[in-house]
Amino acid sequence: MTAGPAALAFTRVTKQYGAIPALADVSFEIAAGEMFGLIGPDGAGKTTSIRLACGLIRPDGGQVAVLGRDPVKSHRAVTGDVGYLSQRFSLYGDLTIDENIGFFAEIHGVKRFEPVRDRLLAMTQLTPFRARRADRLSGGMKQKLALACTLVHEPKVLLLDEPTTGVDPVSRREFWKLLSEFLASGLTVVMATPYLDEAERCSRIVLLHEGRVLSVDRPENLQATLRGQILEVITDTARPPTDVLAAVAGVADVQPFGERAHVRFSGKSAAEGERQVRDALERAGLRVISVRPVAASLEDVFIELVGRRAVGGRV
Repeated sequence: MTAGPAALAFTRVTKQYGAIPALADVSFEIAAGEMFGLIGPDGAGKTTSIRLACGLIRPDGGQVAVLGRDPVKSHRAVTGDVGYLSQRFSLYGDLTIDENIGFFAEIHGVKRFEPVRDRLLAMTQLTPFRARRADRLSGGMKQKLALACTLVHEPKVLLLDEPTTGVDPVSRREFWKLLSEFLASGLTVVMATPYLDEAERCSRIVLLHEGRVLSVDRPENLQATLRGQILEVITDTARPPTDVLAAVAGVADVQPFGERAHVRFSGKSAAEGERQVRDALERAGLRVISVRPVAASLEDVFIELVGRRAVGGRV
């Protein structure tokens, strides 16, 4: 990470849409060169945060700074340093790959963009298709082209608003590989995503819920807060027997994950509660396939933090 102003800083930011609070007293800071995640479900405030960082809307309170500048007051300068890939990035279907990139270069006033375009096409593996119209591209290729258009003016900060939503797993993996290459060149990447598995790829994340910050930390640090407290349970039932598991002494929460359940203990370790869980399942006439302690997922952490807030505890 380089010295100088933060790539992006929110200081006690609030934003309301009518009576609905989209963000409430949100603070976090992103260093240059970081891969940072804005994580949360729909309605958490992720898109609002991205739009504030782009200077597309004004905060109702607090301060937003991009590379030390107000994105509204210094909008033109910030636009030159920021690449923004929205959920519905608009490509022009009747233009070729080359023509789409050239169009976005012109918008940003980039005169000699051809070397950058060729490098981006090579990195995205789109060079063989550069003469193909955008409306004839697959979903994954359109996503790569949108990324190339966003980066043609060589921004310092890349803002991504749920870029992998609706994208197939192979294209998602390729997209993350591309982001890793751009990070290695010093680009700061800020990604809003509801996918907690993607959050684990970030160097740091902010967990948002209903416009409020639950936590800002490295994913592994957050997961460590529940170390030793999670038991994975699999039975022969199509769905986990959550009612049986929730009744076990010391169980604080039960969350189903397909045929599995994550059982979180409070006051004792998962290993201590394993025999009680097995006994409870056997008494209920259920065949136990597997009961074992597992590392906490970010989803486990998120649910725990939301629960603390709901009962008025500290987060």
